[in-house]
Amino acid sequence: MTFDEILTSAPYSVGKAEKEKILTERLAELTRLHRKNCPEYAAILKSIGFDENKISDCSEIPFLPVRLFKELELRSVSQEEVVKTMTSSGTTGQAVSKIYLDRITSSNQQKALVKIVSSFTGSNRMPMLIIDCPSVIKNRAMFSARGAGILGFSMFGSDRQYALNDDMQLDIETVEKFLEKHSGERILLFGFTFMIWQHFYRELIKLRETTGKTFDLSNGILIHGGGWKKLVSEAVSQEQFKESLTDVCGLCDVHDYYGMVEQTGSIYMQCECGHLHASIFSDVMMRDPYDFRILPNGEKGIIQVVSAIPESYPGHSLLTEDEGILLGEDDCPCGRLGKYFTVVGRLKNAEIRGCSDTYAAKF
Repeated sequence: MTFDEILTSAPYSVGKAEKEKILTERLAELTRLHRKNCPEYAAILKSIGFDENKISDCSEIPFLPVRLFKELELRSVSQEEVVKTMTSSGTTGQAVSKIYLDRITSSNQQKALVKIVSSFTGSNRMPMLIIDCPSVIKNRAMFSARGAGILGFSMFGSDRQYALNDDMQLDIETVEKFLEKHSGERILLFGFTFMIWQHFYRELIKLRETTGKTFDLSNGILIHGGGWKKLVSEAVSQEQFKESLTDVCGLCDVHDYYGMVEQTGSIYMQCECGHLHASIFSDVMMRDPYDFRILPNGEKGIIQVVSAIPESYPGHSLLTEDEGILLGEDDCPCGRLGKYFTVVGRLKNAEIRGCSDTYAAKF
């Protein structure tokens, strides 16, 4: 099963049995590819006596802990074939993951992201307001997770403008001109959770209280991600986050997403019911923290994610440092097929690593 064949399906249109067959075949193929081309990965498989020709479902594919990408240079292509190196977010002093992309993997990441996000936003590009500062996009060859997120989602926007200046202050003049120019149009907003709360929402509140000025974003759709650790510590729930934005600027179409630099492209978007969804390009499992067995729906465990995308590095089956609960499969009230889940938080003593959370820690 090639990636292009998987691309022919709508992202949330395939039921459990068919999806399991598709992903198992693709993940076994990726395991063979990485065993052949990545010596470190081959040594790991050899040490556990794994045979990818005998697997019956996705859960049998060995997972790598995401932290391993901070310790080893894991790539399945030559250095000459690497066109982009992506780095994870991290607080000062933390090692960062390095993810090596060739042209095929980078292209497939974009194709998957387009299929997933456009199923929520529609196929037409919208005027885009980025809740961040322009200087985030610097070295085009060495992307941080934050910069990569902005560039990835920028594909869905036209007339892209930044709502913050390089001092992380609300650029009122730019926002005013943008909204005047696109009055009556549907608008796309993108940013990372804590930055939206700290530098956009709170500044809009301050602006309203001191000057009476407000912005009307009732025609907007906001996509945000990057972690909730800081806001949860401040007792800001997802419901309060949405309600507060609706109150201050009329923004009510809000979608969180779960993703990581180690599996860029195969993100998990939040539906109208507040559930994170696995698409045809990925799947999610919860594992018991003591014996790593697969947990049933409703039980909290360590999140394992698999992706059909990575060909230039062995990132197709990963054990994260997050905890979550699988809520169901193929029966979400929103109508999308596939597993849906919620993220509970970081494992105790795990490093802070989400774009939003690492920025909040520095802030």
